[in-house]
Amino acid sequence: MTDQRRLAAILVADVVGYSKLVGSDESGTLSRLRTLRSEIIEPVIGTHGGRLFKAMGDGFLVEFASAVRAVTAAQAIQQANAGGALQLRIGLHVGDVVVQGDDLMGDGVNIAARIESMADPGGVAVSRAVHEQVRDRLALAFTDKGEVSLKNIARPVHVFALGGKVPTTAPTLALPDKPSIAVLPFQNMSGDPEQEYFVDGLVEDIITALSRFKSLFVIARNSSFTYKGNAVDIKQVGQELGVRYVLEGSVRKAASKVRITGQLIDAQTGAHLWADRFDGPLEQIFEVQDQVAASVVGAIVPTLDRAEVERSKRKPVDNLDAYDLFLRARDKAKDATKESMDEALRLSYRSIELSPTFAAPHGMAALVYAIRKTQGWVTDKAKEEAEVRRLAVRVSQIGQDDASALCFVGHAMAWVCRDLETAAAMIDSGLSINPNFATGWAERGMVSLSLGEHEAAVDQLNRALRLSPIDIRRWFAEMILAYVRVMLGDYVEAYSLASKALLHRPNNLTLLLACSASQALSGDVVGARERIATIKELRPGLTLASLPQLFVFRRQQDLHRVIEGLRLAGLPE
Repeated sequence: MTDQRRLAAILVADVVGYSKLVGSDESGTLSRLRTLRSEIIEPVIGTHGGRLFKAMGDGFLVEFASAVRAVTAAQAIQQANAGGALQLRIGLHVGDVVVQGDDLMGDGVNIAARIESMADPGGVAVSRAVHEQVRDRLALAFTDKGEVSLKNIARPVHVFALGGKVPTTAPTLALPDKPSIAVLPFQNMSGDPEQEYFVDGLVEDIITALSRFKSLFVIARNSSFTYKGNAVDIKQVGQELGVRYVLEGSVRKAASKVRITGQLIDAQTGAHLWADRFDGPLEQIFEVQDQVAASVVGAIVPTLDRAEVERSKRKPVDNLDAYDLFLRARDKAKDATKESMDEALRLSYRSIELSPTFAAPHGMAALVYAIRKTQGWVTDKAKEEAEVRRLAVRVSQIGQDDASALCFVGHAMAWVCRDLETAAAMIDSGLSINPNFATGWAERGMVSLSLGEHEAAVDQLNRALRLSPIDIRRWFAEMILAYVRVMLGDYVEAYSLASKALLHRPNNLTLLLACSASQALSGDVVGARERIATIKELRPGLTLASLPQLFVFRRQQDLHRVIEGLRLAGLPE
């Protein structure tokens, strides 16, 4: 077989500390590695047109046709794997390679492999050759590491580093006109990694309790949790999130008791304003959470109406097993795979069985049905629509104080049942309870888009983005905003938003369609047609004629605008 020589962009990735991980838990590490490869690495590589040559143990060798695609794929992999049990280092170089059958060799591969060792865990390092090709084409920030001598490489290589988090060029966020706070992930002091979901669930409930105070501006969980597992500079957190106060703490769960410690810090000065410890039996966990929230509010807003403090307290469930099942369902739903969604649905219904008046798992089940519809995982359309309607009626009866349950069933009513008026009413009810619920504002923006209320949608989506400024899941609000910009004729901005969101959800069909339509309408028909090829692989048989079943647009001209873009991009009739 003749060797093929060519210039290519090379990506080399390795798992940090792999040998030590295998030594301590071989079967678990291998299982997590297989999941990482099948659910993140291979789908991202396919979406960005890469070719996986090797998956040798803990390492991966991939070829791309361009540096832009290679860097975009590397960033997408690290973002999708943020917080994962296995952390990756990724190195990139553009150079000569030799293809021998299913193998890839040459200086380009060797240099990329050496540069990979310069990357931080969860980060990406690139050569000057890569940096020169992407610096004016991608909105990314690099740190110049200078020229570095690499093992077995004759001359020093100029290296640039891209951090594990998506860099942002956004200006420093102005403080809101009312007290603002972010609650960082609490440390799990139980000595049992399996209790992480429980600790995270407690923190989410504290965030929810604080969010119900209209006198406060509370950053969404998804943004504050991007700091999980990292040493943080409180002042930097305040600047990145645009808040005055930061709450941090720890949770210790042992046998039938729980202890929560917390400290409130002024992010501008670093001063500790309040610290306390809360102990109680596990069956009184909700009372302990309420004590934390009320104490924080008392430290921030001494004049806050006491009635608001009382109203913020909620006892959603008396059955702790039901609460535990709901926390597990919420944790599973974050993985966004078909298998994890099936498990989230099973856990939600098990929670409902144990506590039929607990609204939260009803809302979670409805949200799972909406995600199944989006991803094409519906098994019985009529049955699932009927179930969403049943869940919505039930939440309207038992969940009038649960903002997330109301917003989630509203989302499902719009997406699954196409009942936009009911959807808007339920989400508005949820937001009246918790005006700090970023996901609810994004879902309200989705409904406004569907109703053709584009200016209102812009305001709602921007509010969602401000409440969660560094949320790795902000892709949903960015996707809806991209569609809004298409309707307003701002195709370049729409494509920019959709491309940014695509870094986080490279296989989301609705997002890929937004990206392709806006790209074609902005004038880049060739690029849009390349993306259509990916869409055809994900959803064989998708045509322009089938789009009315996929989208929920009240105005025909809005649907026709999307169809026009996708027709230009080459989606078949």
